[in-house]
Amino acid sequence: MKSFLVMQGHTYNEEKELGFIWAAKKDRSGMPSHSWQRLTDVKKGDLVFHYVNGRILAVSVAKASCKIADRPSNDQSIGGQAEKGYYVELEYHELNVPIHIQSNFDEIRPLLPIRYSPFQLNSHGNQGYLYPCNEKLAVKLLGIIADANITEVEDEQLEFAMSPVVPVERDMLLPLLHTAEARMRTKIRHSEQNFCKDLMLLWAHQCVLCGIDLPELLKAVRSKPWKDSSDVERVDPYNGLLLCENHAALYENGLIAFDGQGRLHISSQLSEEDYGRYDLHKKMKIARQENHKQYLKWHKRHLFRS
Repeated sequence: MKSFLVMQGHTYNEEKELGFIWAAKKDRSGMPSHSWQRLTDVKKGDLVFHYVNGRILAVSVAKASCKIADRPSNDQSIGGQAEKGYYVELEYHELNVPIHIQSNFDEIRPLLPIRYSPFQLNSHGNQGYLYPCNEKLAVKLLGIIADANITEVEDEQLEFAMSPVVPVERDMLLPLLHTAEARMRTKIRHSEQNFCKDLMLLWAHQCVLCGIDLPELLKAVRSKPWKDSSDVERVDPYNGLLLCENHAALYENGLIAFDGQGRLHISSQLSEEDYGRYDLHKKMKIARQENHKQYLKWHKRHLFRS
């Protein structure tokens, strides 16, 4: 199961009523758009979050994989040649309690990728139509949605405990949320376990900088984080370093980095007087392999606080 976030405005009501999302193959200038072409990545069973004017209003599941089709419309008066585009049939589940992105942005921001993020750093939605939603971001959104809507349902149940039970939309929504979250958490857990196991073998069960070999103090750290990696990159052992908790925190927060040759770079935010406290010195170098190079350079370019 993959997840996506679609940016909808005035088209939301009609697309929800008819159960689809759709995008043209090319824009008005005749050029393809990556956010439109991304509909071709949607497969049967994938999850879609629907964002409209600052809020997530619905969650849907793809009933079939993307195909080429005319855009459905309720307006039968439209004449002329219909335009072919990317079409995905969806089963919409509208939220009883929409989720305001800005109000939850402190939790969401750390999980946004550098490229193709659905949101700007001010919490506003980016221009475009369909964006990828990595598993950790999807789990966070599902949790926020479930918390808001489960609380609302429980309050209603208390208030109307003696009323007849009538199946409603949210009775189908909540099991969907829990099932999707469980599947994504399972995928994340298995990926992390295999990644850690591979890094232990690759780096001889010790911190690549200080040599600590106590398993409880070691951490498998990605150079290119989960949120920015493809499925292949997330489990690639060369996209990682085995570090003690101390050096792992420095690396993850961009306070140290390594160049393509494996030489250590220390952020100017750390005082040279404190290098000894962190067990660092300028001439440190790790025994990187050629396959590490692209990931080390990505980390240094995008995350290092030079």
